[in-house]
Formats: sequence, C-alpha cells, structure tokens
Amino acid sequence: MADGPLKEPDAGGGLDRGVLAVAGVVVLGAIMSILDVTVVNVAINDLAKEFNTSLATIQWVATGYTLALATVIPITGWASARFGTKRLYMISIGLFVIGSMLAGVAWSAESLIAFRVLQGLGGGMIMPAGMTILTQAAGPQRVGQVMSIVGVPMLLGPILGPIIGGYLVDDVSWRWIFFINLPIGIVALVLSARILKRDQPKRTERLDFIGLALLSPGLASLIYGVAKGAEFKDFLKPEALVFWAVGAVLVVGFVIRALNARNPLIDLRLLKRRSVAAASGTMVLFMIAFMGAMLLLPLYYQTVRGEGALQSGLLLAPQGLGAMVTMPIGGKLTDRIGPGRVVLVGMVVVVLSVSGFAAVLEADTSYWALGGALFVMGLGMGMTMMPTMAAAIQTLVHDEVPRASTMLNIIQQVSSSIGFALMSVLLANQLTANLGGGAGGGIGSTEKVPPEIMKKIAGPMADAFQHTIWYSAGLLLLAFLPALLLPRKKPETSAADAPMPMH
Repeated sequence: MADGPLKEPDAGGGLDRGVLAVAGVVVLGAIMSILDVTVVNVAINDLAKEFNTSLATIQWVATGYTLALATVIPITGWASARFGTKRLYMISIGLFVIGSMLAGVAWSAESLIAFRVLQGLGGGMIMPAGMTILTQAAGPQRVGQVMSIVGVPMLLGPILGPIIGGYLVDDVSWRWIFFINLPIGIVALVLSARILKRDQPKRTERLDFIGLALLSPGLASLIYGVAKGAEFKDFLKPEALVFWAVGAVLVVGFVIRALNARNPLIDLRLLKRRSVAAASGTMVLFMIAFMGAMLLLPLYYQTVRGEGALQSGLLLAPQGLGAMVTMPIGGKLTDRIGPGRVVLVGMVVVVLSVSGFAAVLEADTSYWALGGALFVMGLGMGMTMMPTMAAAIQTLVHDEVPRASTMLNIIQQVSSSIGFALMSVLLANQLTANLGGGAGGGIGSTEKVPPEIMKKIAGPMADAFQHTIWYSAGLLLLAFLPALLLPRKKPETSAADAPMPMH
C-alpha cells in the first residue's frame, strides 16, 4: 500500500480497501470463536443423551471452554510482542480449527471436554489478537469505525448461535456444530497469510511468569467459583466459595504485581489514563448488566412461552438487526466527535428499551411489542459497546494496543461470567419466591409440566423474569457514572500511532 493512507486527514474518513480486507479476516476469526459458544450451549441436552452421561458432566463442554479462554487470554499481549501479532493470530485459528475437528469426532464425553479445552486455548487469543491487528492497521482516527466492524460478530453471536445450533442439532448432526468451523477457519488462515502484514516480534520481550502464575489460574478459579455459586444459588456454599475466594486473592496478587513489575503481563498502569479507566469501568458495569439480561431473554421465551431453541433465537433477531443499523453510524460518529457523546446517547436508548421491555413483560405479551423493544435495544447497543472499547484504544500507541486489547477482553470475559451468574441467582430466587420452595429448582424444567399447570404458573414465572430484568436496568444506570468521564473529542493523530501499512 502506498504511503498516502498513513495519514488520515479527516477523522471521519472512510475505511480504505486495505483496512476493510484486514477487517474481513478479523471478523472471520471472531465469528468462529464467538458463535461457537452459543452454538454449543444449544446442544448440551443432546450431547448428554448422545454420550449417556449427566448434565453435570456434559456441562463441562461449555465450562471447560470458558476456563481455557480465561487461562490463555492473559498471555496474548506478551505473545503478540514476542512472536508477532500475525503469527499469533494464525496459530490461534489453527489451534481452534484442530480442536474443532477433534471435537467433531469425539467418542466420549471426556474426549469432547478435552478437545473443547484445546479449542478454548486457541479461541481465547483470536479476539484480542484480531482487535490489535485491526486497530493498528487503521490508526486512532478510525478506531471507532473498525471497532464497529469487530462488534458485529460480538452482537450477532448470541442471536445467530441458537438458530444455527438448533438447526444443526435437530436436522443434521451434533458433530456439525464443530465441523462447521473447519471451512471458516481454513479460509481465515489462507486470507491471513495473504492479507495481514507481518509485524516484527520483539525478541527481548520476556514473559512475566509470576504474573501469569497469578492471573491465569486466578481468573479460571474465579470464573469457576462464580459459575458454581450460580449453579447452587449460593455463592457462600463451600464448593463455590473456595474457588472464587482463591481466584479473587490470586487476581489481587496479580494487580499488586502488575503495578510494581518492570514488564508486567498486562500493564495496569494504562488505567492511570482517564479514557482507559473510564472505558474499563463503563464496560464492567455494562457487560454485567447487559449480558445478564441476554441470558434472561431466551430463557423467558423457552420457559414461559414454551418456544424451542431455534424459535427463541429467531425471536431475539430484532436486537441484532437494530445493532446493525447503528453500528456503522456509531463508529463514524466516534471518530468525528469522540466516543463520550456517542456512548451516552447509546446508553440512554439501552436503559429506556430494557426498562420498556421489563414494563410490558407478561406471560402473554405480544411478540411484536417484545420484538420492537429488542430492536430499540439493539439500536442502543450499536452506539455503546464498541465505542466504549474505542475510547480505551484511541489514545494508545502501537506498542500499547496489544496489552490494552488483552485487558479489555479479560474485562469482557469476567464481567460476562459475573453477569450470567448474578442474573441466574436473582432469577432463581425470584422464581422460588413466586412459585414456592420447590419451583425454583430448575429454570429449564417446564418442558415436562402439564399444560393445565403451566397456565397457572406462567404468570408468576413471567413476573419473576420481569423483576430480574429491572435489576439489569438499575445496573445499566450505574454505568452512566464512568461513562460521563469518556473523552468527548476526537483523538489526536501522532507519528507514533499512524496506521500501519497493509503490505
């Protein structure tokens, strides 16, 4: 590519062909890793029957993948510098494809769990490495636009996953929920080799082994403990308490280490910058609230309304359509006027739509009314999540981007896990309060409930969902506080952070 595009004269300038090509490669990888989570979740019951095992055992197909993600994400920043981001990205996709192929030929629950862990080791590095490649290619003046592109699979994954997974499990074979990754991964590898620019590794970069020994097991233990607490509906139960408490101690130990080490695994000193700190705080609260709400919506459709996984996914589609409308607009506005104003508008829309959804939610609410609220929710999401990430990255230079991308992905992973666990417990407790002690035991247990009994409990169940979604709206309101500190001006361009050439 010629030198001309290295300086962006207009903050609102469009993305040139080279950057769009890089974006296509990154989106392919992101689609694989994000869709895989929701596609597999749909098949859990079928996998338990296939391998004649309990749900408690087969659940490790999902949990093992999540824990592998948490373990490997922290080393992405170091590995990007040490081996080069292009090489790391291709290795990650390769590991993910190999894990997918092996998972597709699994012969037992134990083998499937092991191969899912291998998948997670690759999948955990795909998103942070891809974000680094794309943001460095575009430069700070166009970060908003490239973040809106990366955000497409992040928002559509939870919606398309149940649709694709439901179709494959019902009409093809559960093995194809893994085999489907092979052609996508191979195409992504070929395009990565041809399109992505080879960056120079830093041979002197040393891995912070102490930081890694604290953070990776700390995150895995914390997420596992939180998940177990949600499963037991009691975070103080010893089987959960031990894990999340040990995880929290290890993570705190890492924070102390990172603030004092010369070359930490993740440079938490970046949080001294107002834009990074404000974006991180906004993301924590937003992800806990919104991802928690995203857990509730398909459960409402499946348990209260009796819809299947495929139908539930289709009913959630309006949210993705709304996000697709505003994402490109939000990205361009972020680059023109700064992310702060865009995020605040987006959050107002999200809070109003979540509140509206909760206000009308009953056992027989019109699907058109719920779909309209979801569409508006998507409009707000398109102007919120990715502009928030852009706010953290816009002020950084090339060498800082991999560390920041890693940190933001860890925040997303941990916050999502906390959101899922928190809303699960709140919903279960509310179901117990509304239906009696024995009714809150299993959220997905209404499938075998006789129709005449279901008519009687549908109303109280809908009330439980409504009550829980109000908690999500309250947490979203709290996210306004750090969002007020996001930068409201477009970033300055400097020689240090000009876009990288494509070739």
